[in-house]
Amino acid sequence: MKVLIIGTGYVGVNTGVVLAYLGNEVTCLDLNQEKIDLLNQGKSPVWEPHLEEVLGQVKENIRFTSSYDDARIPETDVIFIAVGTPSLPDGNADLGYVRLAAESVAERLGKNFTVVVNKSTVPIGSGNWVETIMREHFENNHFNGEKADFNVVSSPEFLAQGSAMHDSFYPDRIVVGSQCQKSLARLEELFAPLTRQDFEPPVGLPRPEGLTQVPLLVCDLTSAEMIKYAANAFLALKISYVNEIGRLAARLGADIQSVAIGIGLDQRIGSRFLNAGIGWGGSCFGKDTAALVATARDYNLGMPIIESARDVNYGQRALVVEMLQDQLKILKGKHITMLGFSFKPNTDDLRDAPSIDIGRLLVQRGAMVRVHDPVALDNARRLYADSELVFCDQVEDALSGAEAIVLVTEWPLYRELDWESIPRVPVIDGRNFLDRERLEELGFTVTGMGR
Repeated sequence: MKVLIIGTGYVGVNTGVVLAYLGNEVTCLDLNQEKIDLLNQGKSPVWEPHLEEVLGQVKENIRFTSSYDDARIPETDVIFIAVGTPSLPDGNADLGYVRLAAESVAERLGKNFTVVVNKSTVPIGSGNWVETIMREHFENNHFNGEKADFNVVSSPEFLAQGSAMHDSFYPDRIVVGSQCQKSLARLEELFAPLTRQDFEPPVGLPRPEGLTQVPLLVCDLTSAEMIKYAANAFLALKISYVNEIGRLAARLGADIQSVAIGIGLDQRIGSRFLNAGIGWGGSCFGKDTAALVATARDYNLGMPIIESARDVNYGQRALVVEMLQDQLKILKGKHITMLGFSFKPNTDDLRDAPSIDIGRLLVQRGAMVRVHDPVALDNARRLYADSELVFCDQVEDALSGAEAIVLVTEWPLYRELDWESIPRVPVIDGRNFLDRERLEELGFTVTGMGR
Protein backbone atom coordinates (compact mmCIF):
# COMPACT_ATOMS: atom_id res chain seq x y z
CA MET A 1 0.00 0.00 0.00
CA LYS A 2 1.21 3.56 -0.73
CA VAL A 3 1.44 5.56 2.50
CA LEU A 4 2.35 9.19 3.22
CA ILE A 5 3.39 10.32 6.70
CA ILE A 6 3.31 14.09 7.29
CA GLY A 7 5.63 15.00 10.16
CA THR A 8 8.80 13.21 11.25
CA GLY A 9 8.69 13.66 15.01
CA TYR A 10 8.41 10.73 17.41
CA VAL A 11 5.03 9.59 16.09
CA GLY A 12 5.64 10.17 12.39
CA VAL A 13 9.08 8.64 12.00
CA ASN A 14 8.26 5.57 14.11
CA THR A 15 4.98 5.00 12.26
CA GLY A 16 6.65 5.39 8.88
CA VAL A 17 9.53 3.03 9.64
CA VAL A 18 7.20 0.33 11.00
CA LEU A 19 4.84 0.51 8.02
CA ALA A 20 7.82 0.34 5.66
CA TYR A 21 9.12 -2.71 7.56
CA LEU A 22 5.73 -4.36 6.99
CA GLY A 23 6.16 -3.99 3.22
CA ASN A 24 4.36 -0.75 2.36
CA GLU A 25 5.71 2.00 0.10
CA VAL A 26 6.17 4.87 2.54
CA THR A 27 6.96 8.53 1.97
CA CYS A 28 7.74 10.70 5.00
CA LEU A 29 7.31 14.44 4.53
CA ASP A 30 8.55 17.23 6.78
CA LEU A 31 9.04 20.91 5.97
CA ASN A 32 12.13 20.93 8.18
CA GLN A 33 14.89 20.24 5.64
CA GLU A 34 17.41 19.51 8.37
CA LYS A 35 15.33 16.55 9.56
CA ILE A 36 14.92 15.26 6.01
CA ASP A 37 18.66 15.50 5.37
CA LEU A 38 19.35 13.45 8.50
CA LEU A 39 16.81 10.79 7.54
CA ASN A 40 18.22 10.53 4.02
CA GLN A 41 21.57 9.79 5.68
CA GLY A 42 19.96 6.99 7.68
CA LYS A 43 19.98 9.03 10.88
CA SER A 44 16.96 9.69 13.06
CA PRO A 45 16.13 13.27 14.12
CA VAL A 46 14.89 11.87 17.46
CA TRP A 47 16.76 9.61 19.88
CA GLU A 48 14.82 6.38 20.19
CA PRO A 49 16.15 2.86 20.88
CA HIS A 50 16.17 0.54 17.81
CA LEU A 51 14.83 3.22 15.46
CA GLU A 52 17.97 3.74 13.36
CA GLU A 53 18.62 0.00 13.21
CA VAL A 54 15.19 -0.71 11.71
CA LEU A 55 15.45 2.37 9.49
CA GLY A 56 18.59 0.85 8.00
CA GLN A 57 16.65 -2.32 7.13
CA VAL A 58 13.81 -0.59 5.22
CA LYS A 59 15.70 1.73 2.85
CA GLU A 60 14.04 0.22 -0.22
CA ASN A 61 10.53 0.87 1.11
CA ILE A 62 10.86 4.40 2.50
CA ARG A 63 11.74 7.81 1.14
CA PHE A 64 11.95 11.28 2.67
CA THR A 65 11.04 14.66 1.22
CA SER A 66 10.36 18.24 2.27
CA SER A 67 8.13 18.98 -0.73
CA TYR A 68 4.38 18.33 -0.96
CA ASP A 69 4.72 18.32 -4.76
CA ASP A 70 7.22 15.47 -4.42
CA ALA A 71 5.03 13.49 -2.01
CA ARG A 72 2.99 11.67 -4.71
CA ILE A 73 -0.29 12.56 -3.00
CA PRO A 74 -2.61 11.75 -5.97
CA GLU A 75 -1.51 8.10 -5.95
CA THR A 76 -1.36 7.64 -2.16
CA ASP A 77 -3.76 5.23 -0.44
CA VAL A 78 -3.42 6.41 3.18
CA ILE A 79 -2.11 9.74 4.50
CA PHE A 80 -1.18 10.10 8.17
CA ILE A 81 -1.10 13.59 9.64
CA ALA A 82 1.44 13.33 12.48
CA VAL A 83 2.48 16.94 13.01
CA GLY A 84 2.96 18.74 16.31
CA THR A 85 0.03 20.15 18.27
CA PRO A 86 1.72 22.21 21.03
CA SER A 87 -0.27 23.80 23.84
CA LEU A 88 -1.50 27.38 23.63
CA PRO A 89 -1.47 29.56 26.77
CA ASP A 90 -5.15 28.72 27.48
CA GLY A 91 -4.49 24.96 27.37
CA ASN A 92 -6.00 24.39 23.94
CA ALA A 93 -3.89 22.68 21.27
CA ASP A 94 -2.35 24.77 18.51
CA LEU A 95 -3.73 23.28 15.29
CA GLY A 96 -1.77 25.49 12.92
CA TYR A 97 0.42 22.65 11.65
CA VAL A 98 -2.62 20.38 11.24
CA ARG A 99 -4.40 23.04 9.17
CA LEU A 100 -1.35 23.54 6.95
CA ALA A 101 -1.09 19.79 6.34
CA ALA A 102 -4.81 19.46 5.60
CA GLU A 103 -4.81 22.34 3.12
CA SER A 104 -1.60 21.17 1.43
CA VAL A 105 -3.02 17.67 0.94
CA ALA A 106 -6.38 18.98 -0.29
CA GLU A 107 -4.71 21.02 -3.04
CA ARG A 108 -3.07 17.89 -4.44
CA LEU A 109 -5.69 15.16 -4.08
CA GLY A 110 -6.27 13.06 -7.19
CA LYS A 111 -9.26 11.06 -8.38
CA ASN A 112 -8.50 7.99 -6.28
CA PHE A 113 -10.15 7.50 -2.88
CA THR A 114 -7.75 8.57 -0.10
CA VAL A 115 -7.94 7.87 3.62
CA VAL A 116 -6.62 10.77 5.70
CA VAL A 117 -5.73 9.69 9.24
CA ASN A 118 -5.39 12.11 12.14
CA LYS A 119 -2.48 10.50 13.98
CA SER A 120 -1.53 13.63 15.90
CA THR A 121 -3.18 14.05 19.26
CA VAL A 122 -5.85 16.58 18.33
CA PRO A 123 -8.74 18.13 20.28
CA ILE A 124 -12.01 16.26 20.28
CA GLY A 125 -13.94 17.28 17.17
CA SER A 126 -10.84 17.92 15.06
CA GLY A 127 -11.64 15.13 12.62
CA ASN A 128 -14.78 16.93 11.47
CA TRP A 129 -12.84 20.21 11.39
CA VAL A 130 -10.06 18.74 9.21
CA GLU A 131 -12.58 17.20 6.81
CA THR A 132 -14.40 20.54 6.41
CA ILE A 133 -11.15 22.41 5.82
CA MET A 134 -10.06 19.90 3.21
CA ARG A 135 -13.35 19.89 1.32
CA GLU A 136 -13.54 23.69 1.23
CA HIS A 137 -9.89 24.01 0.25
CA PHE A 138 -10.26 21.37 -2.48
CA GLU A 139 -13.29 23.13 -3.95
CA ASN A 140 -11.52 26.51 -3.80
CA ASN A 141 -8.61 25.09 -5.81
CA HIS A 142 -10.59 22.99 -8.32
CA PHE A 143 -12.94 25.00 -10.45
CA ASN A 144 -14.37 22.23 -12.62
CA GLY A 145 -16.97 21.14 -10.08
CA GLU A 146 -15.36 17.80 -9.21
CA LYS A 147 -15.74 16.46 -5.67
CA ALA A 148 -12.87 15.29 -3.51
CA ASP A 149 -12.95 11.55 -2.82
CA PHE A 150 -11.47 11.19 0.64
CA ASN A 151 -12.41 10.48 4.25
CA VAL A 152 -10.86 11.70 7.50
CA VAL A 153 -10.33 9.05 10.17
CA SER A 154 -8.95 9.17 13.69
CA SER A 155 -6.38 6.56 14.72
CA PRO A 156 -4.63 7.93 17.81
CA GLU A 157 -1.13 6.84 18.77
CA PHE A 158 -0.30 5.18 22.08
CA LEU A 159 3.49 5.27 21.94
CA ALA A 160 5.70 5.73 24.97
CA GLN A 161 8.97 7.50 24.25
CA GLY A 162 11.86 5.21 24.96
CA SER A 163 9.86 2.18 23.81
CA ALA A 164 8.16 3.65 20.74
CA MET A 165 9.45 1.00 18.31
CA HIS A 166 8.35 -1.81 20.58
CA ASP A 167 4.96 -0.13 21.08
CA SER A 168 4.56 0.34 17.32
CA PHE A 169 5.23 -3.30 16.47
CA TYR A 170 3.41 -4.75 19.48
CA PRO A 171 0.63 -2.31 20.46
CA ASP A 172 -1.90 -2.94 23.23
CA ARG A 173 -4.65 -1.98 20.80
CA ILE A 174 -5.31 -0.15 17.55
CA VAL A 175 -8.18 2.32 17.53
CA VAL A 176 -9.88 3.47 14.33
CA GLY A 177 -12.60 6.08 14.46
CA SER A 178 -14.74 6.15 11.33
CA GLN A 179 -18.13 5.09 10.04
CA CYS A 180 -16.95 4.97 6.43
CA GLN A 181 -16.74 1.35 5.31
CA LYS A 182 -14.21 2.10 2.55
CA SER A 183 -11.86 3.68 5.10
CA LEU A 184 -12.31 0.85 7.57
CA ALA A 185 -11.58 -1.78 4.94
CA ARG A 186 -8.41 -0.01 3.84
CA LEU A 187 -7.07 0.49 7.35
CA GLU A 188 -7.94 -3.04 8.38
CA GLU A 189 -5.81 -4.20 5.44
CA LEU A 190 -2.97 -1.81 6.32
CA PHE A 191 -2.94 -2.83 9.98
CA ALA A 192 -3.55 -6.55 9.35
CA PRO A 193 0.09 -7.65 9.96
CA LEU A 194 -0.03 -5.89 13.33
CA THR A 195 -3.41 -7.24 14.37
CA ARG A 196 -2.51 -10.79 13.25
CA GLN A 197 1.08 -10.53 14.53
CA ASP A 198 2.28 -12.76 11.71
CA PHE A 199 5.31 -10.69 10.58
CA GLU A 200 8.91 -11.65 11.26
CA PRO A 201 10.05 -9.58 14.27
CA PRO A 202 12.96 -7.17 13.73
CA VAL A 203 16.32 -8.14 15.17
CA GLY A 204 16.54 -6.92 18.75
CA LEU A 205 12.77 -6.45 19.08
CA PRO A 206 11.35 -9.91 19.81
CA ARG A 207 7.61 -10.41 19.96
CA PRO A 208 6.33 -10.57 23.56
CA GLU A 209 5.67 -14.11 24.63
CA GLY A 210 2.06 -15.11 24.11
CA LEU A 211 1.15 -12.18 21.83
CA THR A 212 -0.81 -13.67 18.93
CA GLN A 213 -3.33 -10.94 18.17
CA VAL A 214 -3.78 -7.20 18.77
CA PRO A 215 -7.34 -5.89 19.29
CA LEU A 216 -8.65 -3.49 16.64
CA LEU A 217 -11.35 -1.24 18.10
CA VAL A 218 -13.63 0.43 15.57
CA CYS A 219 -15.77 3.31 16.81
CA ASP A 220 -17.04 6.70 15.75
CA LEU A 221 -14.63 9.56 15.07
CA THR A 222 -15.35 11.55 18.24
CA SER A 223 -15.02 8.52 20.52
CA ALA A 224 -11.64 7.64 19.02
CA GLU A 225 -10.39 11.16 19.67
CA MET A 226 -11.64 11.02 23.26
CA ILE A 227 -10.05 7.61 23.93
CA LYS A 228 -6.59 9.12 23.54
CA TYR A 229 -7.22 12.00 25.93
CA ALA A 230 -9.06 9.85 28.46
CA ALA A 231 -6.30 7.22 28.50
CA ASN A 232 -3.52 9.74 29.06
CA ALA A 233 -5.52 11.59 31.70
CA PHE A 234 -6.12 8.34 33.60
CA LEU A 235 -2.42 7.46 33.60
CA ALA A 236 -1.57 10.99 34.73
CA LEU A 237 -4.12 10.64 37.55
CA LYS A 238 -2.54 7.40 38.68
CA ILE A 239 0.92 8.95 38.92
CA SER A 240 -0.33 12.03 40.76
CA TYR A 241 -2.37 9.86 43.12
CA VAL A 242 0.63 7.83 44.26
CA ASN A 243 2.68 11.02 44.62
CA GLU A 244 -0.01 12.61 46.80
CA ILE A 245 -0.16 9.46 48.94
CA GLY A 246 3.65 9.57 49.01
CA ARG A 247 3.65 13.03 50.58
CA LEU A 248 1.49 11.73 53.43
CA ALA A 249 3.58 8.54 53.73
CA ALA A 250 6.71 10.63 54.23
CA ARG A 251 5.06 12.60 57.04
CA LEU A 252 3.81 9.44 58.74
CA GLY A 253 7.04 7.48 58.41
CA ALA A 254 5.59 4.97 55.96
CA ASP A 255 7.39 3.77 52.81
CA ILE A 256 5.48 4.65 49.64
CA GLN A 257 7.18 1.85 47.73
CA SER A 258 5.67 -0.75 50.07
CA VAL A 259 2.34 1.05 49.98
CA ALA A 260 2.40 1.12 46.15
CA ILE A 261 3.16 -2.60 45.97
CA GLY A 262 0.26 -3.32 48.29
CA ILE A 263 -2.08 -1.17 46.21
CA GLY A 264 -0.86 -2.57 42.90
CA LEU A 265 -1.42 -6.18 43.91
CA ASP A 266 -5.13 -5.43 43.72
CA GLN A 267 -5.92 -6.65 40.21
CA ARG A 268 -8.51 -3.91 39.81
CA ILE A 269 -5.72 -1.33 40.18
CA GLY A 270 -2.48 -2.90 38.91
CA SER A 271 1.08 -1.85 39.61
CA ARG A 272 1.95 0.16 36.49
CA PHE A 273 2.24 3.94 36.89
CA LEU A 274 2.28 3.65 40.70
CA ASN A 275 5.89 4.78 41.06
CA ALA A 276 6.28 7.77 43.35
CA GLY A 277 8.75 10.37 42.17
CA ILE A 278 9.17 13.80 40.65
CA GLY A 279 6.10 13.24 38.47
CA TRP A 280 5.33 13.10 34.81
CA GLY A 281 6.62 15.26 31.99
CA GLY A 282 7.02 14.84 28.26
CA SER A 283 4.93 15.80 25.26
CA CYS A 284 1.69 14.02 26.19
CA PHE A 285 0.41 14.08 29.76
CA GLY A 286 0.76 17.79 30.44
CA LYS A 287 -0.52 18.84 27.02
CA ASP A 288 -3.35 16.33 26.88
CA THR A 289 -4.68 16.99 30.38
CA ALA A 290 -4.61 20.73 29.68
CA ALA A 291 -6.47 20.20 26.41
CA LEU A 292 -9.10 18.02 28.10
CA VAL A 293 -9.71 20.69 30.74
CA ALA A 294 -9.92 23.35 28.02
CA THR A 295 -12.37 21.27 25.97
CA ALA A 296 -14.60 20.73 29.00
CA ARG A 297 -14.51 24.48 29.66
CA ASP A 298 -15.91 25.06 26.16
CA TYR A 299 -18.93 22.98 27.19
CA ASN A 300 -19.34 24.67 30.59
CA LEU A 301 -17.95 21.68 32.45
CA GLY A 302 -15.25 21.53 35.10
CA MET A 303 -12.66 18.76 35.38
CA PRO A 304 -11.64 19.08 39.06
CA ILE A 305 -10.04 15.65 39.31
CA ILE A 306 -7.78 16.24 36.32
CA GLU A 307 -6.99 19.79 37.42
CA SER A 308 -5.98 18.48 40.86
CA ALA A 309 -3.76 15.84 39.25
CA ARG A 310 -1.97 18.60 37.35
CA ASP A 311 -1.51 20.64 40.53
CA VAL A 312 -0.04 17.66 42.39
CA ASN A 313 2.28 16.83 39.52
CA TYR A 314 3.81 20.26 39.08
CA GLY A 315 4.04 20.64 42.85
CA GLN A 316 6.45 17.68 42.97
CA ARG A 317 9.07 19.78 41.20
CA ALA A 318 8.97 22.47 43.86
CA LEU A 319 8.96 19.74 46.52
CA VAL A 320 12.40 18.55 45.36
CA VAL A 321 13.82 22.03 45.91
CA GLU A 322 12.22 22.19 49.37
CA MET A 323 13.78 18.81 50.22
CA LEU A 324 17.19 20.14 49.20
CA GLN A 325 16.68 23.22 51.30
CA ASP A 326 15.79 21.04 54.31
CA GLN A 327 19.13 19.28 53.87
CA LEU A 328 21.35 22.28 53.11
CA LYS A 329 19.35 25.01 54.89
CA ILE A 330 20.76 27.63 52.51
CA LEU A 331 20.87 27.08 48.74
CA LYS A 332 22.50 30.37 47.77
CA GLY A 333 26.04 29.69 46.57
CA LYS A 334 25.75 25.91 46.97
CA HIS A 335 26.89 23.57 44.17
CA ILE A 336 24.08 21.20 43.19
CA THR A 337 24.46 18.32 40.71
CA MET A 338 21.45 17.19 38.70
CA LEU A 339 21.77 13.68 37.29
CA GLY A 340 19.55 13.46 34.23
CA PHE A 341 17.79 16.16 32.21
CA SER A 342 15.48 14.34 29.78
CA PHE A 343 11.95 13.79 31.06
CA LYS A 344 12.48 10.01 31.16
CA PRO A 345 15.21 7.48 30.27
CA ASN A 346 15.83 6.32 26.69
CA THR A 347 14.88 9.64 25.12
CA ASP A 348 16.47 13.04 24.53
CA ASP A 349 13.10 14.80 24.74
CA LEU A 350 12.96 17.80 27.08
CA ARG A 351 9.36 18.82 26.56
CA ASP A 352 7.79 19.56 29.96
CA ALA A 353 10.75 17.83 31.64
CA PRO A 354 10.72 18.19 35.46
CA SER A 355 14.43 19.01 35.29
CA ILE A 356 13.71 22.36 33.65
CA ASP A 357 11.56 23.64 36.52
CA ILE A 358 13.85 22.16 39.17
CA GLY A 359 16.91 23.77 37.61
CA ARG A 360 15.14 27.11 37.24
CA LEU A 361 13.96 27.11 40.87
CA LEU A 362 17.45 26.23 42.14
CA VAL A 363 19.05 29.02 40.12
CA GLN A 364 16.41 31.46 41.38
CA ARG A 365 17.46 30.57 44.94
CA GLY A 366 21.09 31.24 44.14
CA ALA A 367 22.39 27.70 43.67
CA MET A 368 25.17 26.83 41.22
CA VAL A 369 23.78 23.93 39.18
CA ARG A 370 25.70 21.40 37.08
CA VAL A 371 23.77 18.96 34.88
CA HIS A 372 24.65 15.66 33.25
CA ASP A 373 22.57 13.53 30.88
CA PRO A 374 23.84 10.74 28.59
CA VAL A 375 21.85 11.80 25.48
CA ALA A 376 19.92 15.04 26.05
CA LEU A 377 22.69 17.62 26.42
CA ASP A 378 22.70 18.70 22.75
CA ASN A 379 19.00 19.54 23.04
CA ALA A 380 19.59 21.16 26.43
CA ARG A 381 22.32 23.46 25.11
CA ARG A 382 20.24 24.36 22.06
CA LEU A 383 17.04 25.09 23.99
CA TYR A 384 18.46 26.52 27.21
CA ALA A 385 21.61 28.28 26.06
CA ASP A 386 20.62 31.39 28.02
CA SER A 387 20.08 29.56 31.30
CA GLU A 388 22.61 29.64 34.12
CA LEU A 389 22.79 25.85 34.20
CA VAL A 390 26.16 24.29 33.42
CA PHE A 391 25.86 21.25 31.14
CA CYS A 392 28.64 18.69 31.62
CA ASP A 393 29.43 15.99 29.05
CA GLN A 394 31.22 13.88 31.68
CA VAL A 395 29.35 12.84 34.80
CA GLU A 396 32.57 13.24 36.80
CA ASP A 397 32.68 16.94 35.89
CA ALA A 398 29.08 17.38 36.97
CA LEU A 399 29.84 15.76 40.34
CA SER A 400 33.04 17.71 40.96
CA GLY A 401 32.60 19.90 44.04
CA ALA A 402 28.98 18.88 44.51
CA GLU A 403 27.40 19.78 47.84
CA ALA A 404 24.20 17.88 47.04
CA ILE A 405 23.04 15.51 44.29
CA VAL A 406 19.57 15.22 42.77
CA LEU A 407 18.68 12.13 40.74
CA VAL A 408 16.20 13.52 38.20
CA THR A 409 16.12 10.89 35.44
CA GLU A 410 16.53 7.20 36.19
CA TRP A 411 19.21 6.41 33.63
CA PRO A 412 20.77 3.02 34.58
CA LEU A 413 24.30 4.43 34.49
CA TYR A 414 23.58 6.54 37.58
CA ARG A 415 22.81 3.48 39.66
CA GLU A 416 26.14 1.98 38.58
CA LEU A 417 28.32 5.02 39.33
CA ASP A 418 31.45 4.57 41.41
CA TRP A 419 29.69 5.98 44.44
CA GLU A 420 32.63 5.10 46.70
CA SER A 421 34.67 7.84 45.01
CA ILE A 422 31.95 10.51 45.34
CA PRO A 423 31.99 12.90 48.34
CA ARG A 424 29.40 12.01 51.01
CA VAL A 425 26.85 14.72 50.32
CA PRO A 426 23.04 14.69 50.65
CA VAL A 427 21.32 12.79 47.82
CA ILE A 428 17.73 13.45 46.75
CA ASP A 429 16.55 10.38 44.84
CA GLY A 430 13.75 11.89 42.79
CA ARG A 431 12.79 8.54 41.26
CA ASN A 432 13.38 6.14 44.18
CA PHE A 433 15.80 4.47 41.81
CA LEU A 434 19.19 4.34 43.51
CA ASP A 435 20.42 1.53 45.76
CA ARG A 436 19.55 3.33 48.96
CA GLU A 437 20.86 0.72 51.37
CA ARG A 438 24.27 0.63 49.66
CA LEU A 439 24.56 4.41 49.55
CA GLU A 440 23.63 4.74 53.20
CA GLU A 441 26.21 2.09 54.09
CA LEU A 442 28.75 4.25 52.27
CA GLY A 443 27.76 7.23 54.38
CA PHE A 444 25.37 9.14 52.11
CA THR A 445 22.18 10.71 53.41
CA VAL A 446 19.55 9.60 50.90
CA THR A 447 16.07 11.13 50.78
CA GLY A 448 13.55 9.48 48.50
CA MET A 449 10.11 10.55 47.37
CA GLY A 450 7.48 9.41 49.87
CA ARG A 451 10.05 7.50 51.90
